[in-house]
Amino acid sequence: MGRSSSLPLFETKSSRRRLLFKFYLASVLVSICLIWVYRISYLPEGLLQRWAWIGLFIAEVWISFYWFLTQVVRWNPVYRFTFRDRLSERHEKYLPGVDIFVCTADPVIEPPIMVVNTVLSVMAYDYPPEKLNVYLSDDGGSDLTFYAILEASKFSKYWLPFCKKFNVEPRSPEAYFRSAVEPLDEPKVKEWLFIKELYMDMKNQIEAISKLGKVSDEIRKEHKGFREWDFVLSQRDHQTILKILIDGRDPKLVDSEGQPLPTLVYLAREKRPQYPHHFKAGAMNSLIRVSSRISNSPIILNVDCDMYSNNSNAIRDALCFFMDDEKGHVIGYVQFPQTFENITKNDLYGSSLQVIMEVEIPGLDANGGAPYIGTGCFHRRETLCGKRYTKEYKVDWKKVDGKTAVYCTNALEEASKVLASCSYEENTEWGKEMGLKYGYATEDLMTGLCIQCRGWGSINFIPERKAFLGVAPTTLLQSLVQHKRWSEGHLHIFLSKYCPLFHGRRTIPLKLQLSYCRYLLWATNSLATLYYVSVPSICLLRGISLFPQASNPWIHPFAYAILSNRIYGLGEFVWCGGTFQGWWNDQRMWLFKRTTSYFFAVVDNILRLLGFTKSAFVITAKVADDDISKRYEREVMEFGSPSPMFNIIVTLALFSMFCFLGGVKLIVISQTKILDEFAVQIILCGLLVLINMPVYQALFFREDKGRMPISVTCKSVVFAVLVYSIAVC
Repeated sequence: MGRSSSLPLFETKSSRRRLLFKFYLASVLVSICLIWVYRISYLPEGLLQRWAWIGLFIAEVWISFYWFLTQVVRWNPVYRFTFRDRLSERHEKYLPGVDIFVCTADPVIEPPIMVVNTVLSVMAYDYPPEKLNVYLSDDGGSDLTFYAILEASKFSKYWLPFCKKFNVEPRSPEAYFRSAVEPLDEPKVKEWLFIKELYMDMKNQIEAISKLGKVSDEIRKEHKGFREWDFVLSQRDHQTILKILIDGRDPKLVDSEGQPLPTLVYLAREKRPQYPHHFKAGAMNSLIRVSSRISNSPIILNVDCDMYSNNSNAIRDALCFFMDDEKGHVIGYVQFPQTFENITKNDLYGSSLQVIMEVEIPGLDANGGAPYIGTGCFHRRETLCGKRYTKEYKVDWKKVDGKTAVYCTNALEEASKVLASCSYEENTEWGKEMGLKYGYATEDLMTGLCIQCRGWGSINFIPERKAFLGVAPTTLLQSLVQHKRWSEGHLHIFLSKYCPLFHGRRTIPLKLQLSYCRYLLWATNSLATLYYVSVPSICLLRGISLFPQASNPWIHPFAYAILSNRIYGLGEFVWCGGTFQGWWNDQRMWLFKRTTSYFFAVVDNILRLLGFTKSAFVITAKVADDDISKRYEREVMEFGSPSPMFNIIVTLALFSMFCFLGGVKLIVISQTKILDEFAVQIILCGLLVLINMPVYQALFFREDKGRMPISVTCKSVVFAVLVYSIAVC
């Protein structure tokens, strides 16, 4: 027992693939240096050619610098492993309370039945229910969502004991019954079918009410909570609505087996037009304050409403880090990967983020700490409230008791409402030094960085069974808009006083500062990429060579740097579980994002700095109609809605095709001489044509509703022809 009590609750292992990586890194670095030598040594004479050459050199310098940042996060990724048996043996009697925050903002984009499944999944964790407290923040202030969560509170009395009895995984009823097989044992079949029928009845009722768009008068009379909506003026103008639907401290409230239930709280914080509501950050800060009055658990988990729990042991895994005797006291938060259940076989829109989650974030973890990505993250309450780490900091888990004084439920609700009022934060440090940061579209990354700069460590943990599963975008436009928000918010951080190169100086390691810059500078890649995909093509039409001849030895560093980078990336992608077609799709999305999402993110940051716009939070739709879903499952790209982003994609695709055909024409006329001199530029145009094949199909061959809109096609064709005409003049 003595030896067991001294063993760590987790261990850390480094990646074993370092030798191949170091060879790749060194060889590409040599190639990059040779490319720079070539650019400087062979500066052309002609004015137009010289400026095109210098521009390309600047683009290559930026691409090389960004490549270096990318390698910093890949240098030595680490992976964590937990020992839950040791945790149970040592701390089972003293497990801390856990407050779980689920955030939703729109009952249309984020359907109530989806929210309900996430809430039920986290209520059913393999953890003492009297120590679980689940809070739903409804920033949409919708009585539809309130009705759904009310029905979920009733269903939970049967669902939770069923999960334990049948050892259910995952504990989202929708996800479970979608794939579960009916048991063979006769006694179990009856109960299994009963629970399934109970869930389907609840689901049908919630979806019927959601489709209708309002709660009937008969239902409103059944619960006094619906009276609150008599005073709601609009989604952005209403009082605080706070209801404790299940009070876990009440011994009379038990499940169908007579066991305690977790506390369940519904909150729609106050919103008024004259007060900024700060989007998700504001919702999270309201939850932190309200939960401090109701349960005050020392550990907080936050998940998005579309990201249900897929692993009932996730809490115990996280506690292995916080409660470790040697290293646990320094850990501020534990981040689980963001993973998705609706990714197609070949990841059509590159949404899985596999390489980021399985290679790059473990690399940040090794470099000083994992970033906070906004969902699937366990925090110490103290760190979210602004506490700085000191060497003297220790926690005696045997004495930790988060529960506050016992009030009657109604009194507790009224006492907590003021904490979610609009005026509560006036002249306070909330949104600055306390809670999540305000003023940034990616408040999660910003908050995690500030926690690390206050001295706290952070952990990235990838469990064998995925801890959370969410919903990835199912259309191209959704994906591009999502990446625009991310990249815009990241660049905003880089340009602010919280830039890790300055704010993190002397508080976090240099390698972690550089690792953050790999993401904060996403958007700036758009400029170099746009230059590289357009200027060489224009110069091809004008007979200006920008690369060494195919027969020239100087071609080798260019060829090696490009090919080795792509081959290594392919190997990494496949190692993370992807396919070759998935990698090719990822290359296409890499191009699309850099020429649209990132470009618009740069433009919006410039406009913000000039005072013309303000940061905004865009919610990505979590559902799609049947036609779109079917095309997504068949891995057919969706272009159905007009967008300026599509105008850029189509214009570049058409222009690349014109230039490629122009290059082929030159080869036919001049044969080997032109091919030798312009080989790289012709190949580049050819690759752009190949990667844009779905665009050409959507323009000229498809007849479904997901084809390219006529308005986009007409504008882009005119613009591409205009640019081509100017280029050949």
